[in-house]
Amino acid sequence: MDRPLPEFYTGSPVEDADLRFREAFIEEVRESLLSRHVLLTAPRRTGKTSVMNYICSNPGSGTLAIAVNVQDLEHPADFFQSLFDALHDAYPDFVRDTLAKGWDLLKKPLAHVKDFGIGEFKLSLRDSDPNWEKNWRQHGSRFLQQVREVDVSILLVIDELPDMCINIQRKDEELLRTFLAWWRSQRQSPTPSKDNIRWLVGGSVNLKGTLDRMGFVDLINDFEDMTLPILTRDEVMQFVHDMLAGREVVFEAEVPARLAEQLGRPIPLFMQMATQSLYRRWKRRIAQKTEVDPLGTDDVDEVIHELVRESGARDKFQHFYTRIRNYYPEPQRSAAYALLSMISRRSGPAGRAALYSEFVRVTEQQQSNEKEYELKRVFNELLLHLENDFYVVEIDEGGYDFSSGILKAWWAKFYAN
Repeated sequence: MDRPLPEFYTGSPVEDADLRFREAFIEEVRESLLSRHVLLTAPRRTGKTSVMNYICSNPGSGTLAIAVNVQDLEHPADFFQSLFDALHDAYPDFVRDTLAKGWDLLKKPLAHVKDFGIGEFKLSLRDSDPNWEKNWRQHGSRFLQQVREVDVSILLVIDELPDMCINIQRKDEELLRTFLAWWRSQRQSPTPSKDNIRWLVGGSVNLKGTLDRMGFVDLINDFEDMTLPILTRDEVMQFVHDMLAGREVVFEAEVPARLAEQLGRPIPLFMQMATQSLYRRWKRRIAQKTEVDPLGTDDVDEVIHELVRESGARDKFQHFYTRIRNYYPEPQRSAAYALLSMISRRSGPAGRAALYSEFVRVTEQQQSNEKEYELKRVFNELLLHLENDFYVVEIDEGGYDFSSGILKAWWAKFYAN
């Protein structure tokens, strides 16, 4: 019996059974994890978490795997409490019978409660040491020691690490340096190829760029840096064709190509949203008429136009505006908004010289004493971050445009003035 057609994923990560076009990359990550710790980078909404969840759910024979999203954590103590909690949720017998042996920190909460509800183990764990924040290194070192003494491999999947680093840095920059330096030393001794622990770390924000601005990038350079591949035009067209044809939608042959063209460099979330909107348009059409025309390229254009203005989609787009405010320091923040607004107003790419002139104009008051070479350095760094974060792409030498056509249309509608 054939597997049911996948639903549209317009918010949550894609379930393992419905993940497409990532098989080769997943195998590359698995191969790297045989001897290295891996840093997986990708912009938000492009499928990074879906890939990480798949690897965590299918770690291979003899390997225990847990996944923790650390986006909202603000201290190394929170980091390790979350690891313990996730490990207990996934493998309670392993924690009780193996990891907790001779370790009072875990034995105390386990002795008091046999069956924990959601979050109760983490709360009990906090109570087991009133000085968790002071003793995080001690507990973290003991955790890794306990794991290394058992005959089992463990994969620790950590999502949104850059967010946690920024959260810690805002409260105590020296604490972040201490944590990253300690963690790096733990990853290097023993060497990854001889360790039974593997770290698969992901982030939607440019982690290396974030830590480079803080002067800490050398503390994560032992990871193998792997970037999630961008979906190809053919893959986008295949997705649109399969999702519509599988639902018995009648459409002109040009529809998948037109949608791929409108999307530009595809963000899978927008691809899912646009294809779902085409399907809903077809359902409305057949409900209203006995004879209906196939969906055509005009329908694609109208769907894109509607999505840009649809209130239900606004929070999905707004994220891309808000994240600049959250993760780009001044003067890059103001300059990023100005450059993106400038590009959004153009039908084609904006030249590098014009972008630099706008950058200088916006940052003139903030950097009035900066020398020209320093301005150019900051400008080049900003363009690199905007490229890595999936906002812009270099179309030709010196010409930049939005990576996503639909994001460009939305930006022009709401933020170009």
